[in-house]
Amino acid sequence: MKPIYCFAQNQISLIENAGVPVGDLLVQRGYGIFDYLRVANNKPLFIEAHLDRLFNSAKIMRLTITQTKEELKKIVGELIEKNNIPFSGIRLIIAGGDAPDGYTITAPHLIIIQQPLEAPPTQMATKGIHLVSHFYQRQLAEVKTTDYLMAVYLQPWMKSVGGDDILYYNNDSVSECPRSNIFMISQDNTIVTPANNMLKGITRKNIITVAEAHHLKLEQRDISLSEMKKAKEVFITSSTKRITPVAGLDDQKFSLEGPNSLSAQIFGHLLALEN
Repeated sequence: MKPIYCFAQNQISLIENAGVPVGDLLVQRGYGIFDYLRVANNKPLFIEAHLDRLFNSAKIMRLTITQTKEELKKIVGELIEKNNIPFSGIRLIIAGGDAPDGYTITAPHLIIIQQPLEAPPTQMATKGIHLVSHFYQRQLAEVKTTDYLMAVYLQPWMKSVGGDDILYYNNDSVSECPRSNIFMISQDNTIVTPANNMLKGITRKNIITVAEAHHLKLEQRDISLSEMKKAKEVFITSSTKRITPVAGLDDQKFSLEGPNSLSAQIFGHLLALEN
């Protein structure tokens, strides 16, 4: 098996030799942040946007990243060159720091992991997923924290009711899935996505850019669960899969519009951004 290198304890080393101090707040209290970006043909995609979000998360969480963005880009580049995994994912983790009392933020630890990833398809999936809704609001929703407690806890329930992923909602407004943003296409072909109470994903950001560039009508606003169930199309977005169509939400089924759909057009525009 090909050896894989990571960055930890201020150096690049084999992943099996790396570790996090047991006194770190990430271990003791689950306190940390991360960001995740896709690598295609050994090129880190949208790394500037991912680093901007990482630094914003760090600011909100009162974590001081000692490296500059340019230094992080250099480390990521060295890791990509050393591992030579053309299609992969890069996870940058900022752990809370080695706290003697297990409760106080100290100098954080930087961990960067690269893992193989299947290249996403160049056409949007024709088979949709089924979402099940759950009443929940993440803490500090605008931050990409390492806290996925509820998402992991709900997995057995989700599978038992035939779901492929979970859609969070609160006060009757949908927000996000645990690892993706949610969009709908209304009956008048308006692209609609929640404006608040969720993590603003990089693919979400790119879709907004695409919509503006191609004069597509887009709204960022509250969406009730009942309104979403009346949509023409529903899809989720993420860095790893771009756009995934939704075939059902709870007991509501959606017809998949196929290659001529508005979501398929958006998918094509996203592909163009990567080149």
